[in-house]
Amino acid sequence: MKTNEIRRKFIDFFVSKGHREVASSSLLPANDPTLLFTNAGMNQFKDCFLGLEKRDYKTATTAQKCVRAGGKHNDLENVGFTARHHTFFEMLGNFSFGDYFKEKAITYAWELLTTVYNLPAEKLLVTVYHTDDEAFDIWNKVIGVPAEKIIRIGDKADGGSDNFWQMGDTGPCGPCSEIFYDHGDHIWGGPPGSAEEDGDRFIEIWNLVFMQFNRDEEGTLHPLPNPSIDTGMGLERISAILQKVHSNYEIDLFVNLIQASADAVGIKDLNNNSLKVLSDHIRSVSFLIADGILPSNEGRGYVLRRIIRRAIRHGYKLGQKDLFFYKIVPALVKEMGEAYPQLVEKQDFIIETIKEEEKRFSTTLENGLKLLEADIANLKSKEIQGETIFKLYDTYGFPVDLTNDIAREQDLTLDMAGFERCMEEQRERARAASNFGAEKLLKIDHLAQTAFKGYEQADSEAEIHAILVNGEEVDQIHNGDEAMIVLTETPFYGESGGQVGDTGTIKGDGFTFLVKDTKKQQDIFLHIGVVTEGSISKSAKVTAEIDNSRRNLIRKNHSATHLLHKALQTLLGSHIEQKGSLVTDERLRFDFSHNKPVSFAELQNIERMVNEAIRQNDPILIEEMAIDDAKAKGAMALFGEKYGDQVRVVEMGGSIELCGGTHVAATGDIGLFKITQETGIAAGVRRIEAVTGGQAVEIMLEESATLHHLGATLKTDSAHITSRVEQALDESKSLRKELAQLQSKLVFANRGAILGKAEVIHDVKVILAKVDGADSRSLRELCDNLQAETQGITLLMSEVDGRVAIVAGVDKALTSTIKAGELLNIAATIVGGKGGGRPDSATGAGSNPQEIPQAFKAADEWIKAKLG
Repeated sequence: MKTNEIRRKFIDFFVSKGHREVASSSLLPANDPTLLFTNAGMNQFKDCFLGLEKRDYKTATTAQKCVRAGGKHNDLENVGFTARHHTFFEMLGNFSFGDYFKEKAITYAWELLTTVYNLPAEKLLVTVYHTDDEAFDIWNKVIGVPAEKIIRIGDKADGGSDNFWQMGDTGPCGPCSEIFYDHGDHIWGGPPGSAEEDGDRFIEIWNLVFMQFNRDEEGTLHPLPNPSIDTGMGLERISAILQKVHSNYEIDLFVNLIQASADAVGIKDLNNNSLKVLSDHIRSVSFLIADGILPSNEGRGYVLRRIIRRAIRHGYKLGQKDLFFYKIVPALVKEMGEAYPQLVEKQDFIIETIKEEEKRFSTTLENGLKLLEADIANLKSKEIQGETIFKLYDTYGFPVDLTNDIAREQDLTLDMAGFERCMEEQRERARAASNFGAEKLLKIDHLAQTAFKGYEQADSEAEIHAILVNGEEVDQIHNGDEAMIVLTETPFYGESGGQVGDTGTIKGDGFTFLVKDTKKQQDIFLHIGVVTEGSISKSAKVTAEIDNSRRNLIRKNHSATHLLHKALQTLLGSHIEQKGSLVTDERLRFDFSHNKPVSFAELQNIERMVNEAIRQNDPILIEEMAIDDAKAKGAMALFGEKYGDQVRVVEMGGSIELCGGTHVAATGDIGLFKITQETGIAAGVRRIEAVTGGQAVEIMLEESATLHHLGATLKTDSAHITSRVEQALDESKSLRKELAQLQSKLVFANRGAILGKAEVIHDVKVILAKVDGADSRSLRELCDNLQAETQGITLLMSEVDGRVAIVAGVDKALTSTIKAGELLNIAATIVGGKGGGRPDSATGAGSNPQEIPQAFKAADEWIKAKLG
């Protein structure tokens, strides 16, 4: 049974049992800062388990793409050395959100394994949490598994347990029951819980989690509103069993990827462990890039970069020094493109991104080698210091084992203790700055959701539902107090999707609350501000009114981002994806995936396209629809956003996006669009900043004023400014050339007098001379000319604008005794400067021209000492 068929049979089985087939979510967790990457099938259903989100189905099944290569769940270092570790894997799962519980979950699992996949029942054994008598009885009395094949697993010494599952340090969790497959007594290993459990005889294939609790930041377990089911079965593991192979890397999918990896690096030995690394890493790398994560020096992008460089290092070990890793992508697309169409859609972008990262690492690899060679040349012992090893690793991405190989070739050792100290210091810095810790939320889940009225109106009548000061609920606040107010309904937009929160006022009988910002937690809107008049009590009747002029400016900028996104995709390519945005009343900022700077001509075309859409003045269409209908319509989802089953679709100027923000009524309301800056903010990520409406007009007027002033200065009109500037630059260049020629003539006019003052020291002609009015270029030319005639030693200095220019020349036959750089620095040190160059030629500068005579004296004494 092929891997693709195994995946399909799993999904079809649970669909036949009434489960909704749900597509795999992105590897970038939506609105969940507790996770580095999606690492389990249940991640996308987290809020369903917590009771914070309701969907139109209570049971679901998925084939979820997962990555475990950073943070708490990290299998990176094991890949290539074990039979079953991967950075990327697929998790097959079935889920119940308060529908069925333990008995049905266990029954479904047994039926699928023994009747659909036809695994022999006698080859299976199970584990349960040591206190879970209910699960034990279901396996034994309902399913008929012998008691001796049901193993109770307790807690470990550190408090954790293999049979108590949790997604992270916080969040949904509960006892679980694992199903193991027995490969037979011809393979070493014991059952789970035994001393030999790390052997390969008994392999876990499926974990049934009975989701009963939510663990908070203090570690306390709170019962979930409805007990639920979360299961996970690794597709690669079950495929190995059904295909009767022992290692995951022997299944059909990996056999083809390993062959493609071997072809890319140019070897024939298909059993080399490095090929396992390449075949695994191409999956995680390609899927991460397809989901919008790009190589960088921090966070998720850093992990992606590390995976790519680890793969390149293994290619390096196999003798491949040229670019190769990107060549494996087409084989991956062939294997997995049918199940994951985004691989097909993004194939070219994935290839280009990997290729650029390979090029980048090739450069750093070369620079790292130079640093290492320099360090070895200056060693005073036989050990390379930990700081050097760490700098190579951290700054240049230089693998430690490659450093070790080079050291071993030269009979050197590595200071690994010093390296580990540096690494631990880095880990501490990373932990302190981590963005992936538990999210600290206000404890307001008991409050009712706020009804948002801001799409239709700028003010509304409401009641104060809650008042919070320093995160704690209070009954009353007074003039001058800072607080958060929760209303029963509001016209204020809460910051989300890149759009800033609204400002305005909340007024009632004898009081005013100035709203400085609006945020939201789930669907509870938090009006943040200060009491400017009177006292405010909970349950008071109020009128909430936004700053509508500010909101209108925000609307213009937000609608412009949609037109900009469409223009970028049209003009630069379909690989463009939003990587972040900021929409305020003053400007808009749009980050997007693109591997090179956007040229000035391209920026002009983007502005033209956006402004053309503005001039069309098409009405902006907004409607609510099912998420599947929105996708069928071609709607684009925005970066980092999470969507429910019903979504808001915004159409304008050919753009169709899922968006919860506020917009103008027609594109013409934007007025004008003007790009102010285009920059790179990370590898493969560009940023465009722009303004609209009146602010765009002001910038255009400023630019017009600049052109007018430039035209008046150059005595021409705006139509001829370009040619007039080019003419002025040509004239300046010509004058500088003439000036240099005249200066050179003046300098060389003294050539005869300088030669006449040459001193002969031990048969070597030595010239030490000050040359008035010579810059460093003409001084260099004169020195070369004198050296050609004397074949001796020349030191020239000149004072130019209060600075000292210095050049030195030494005939090559003399450089074993006197080097030009050493001679120059004897003089340069005295005139307050320094310099350098080749043994036969050096240049420098100083800041104390009054010391020139003393510098010549010192140089003369030094030369005589050297030649004596």
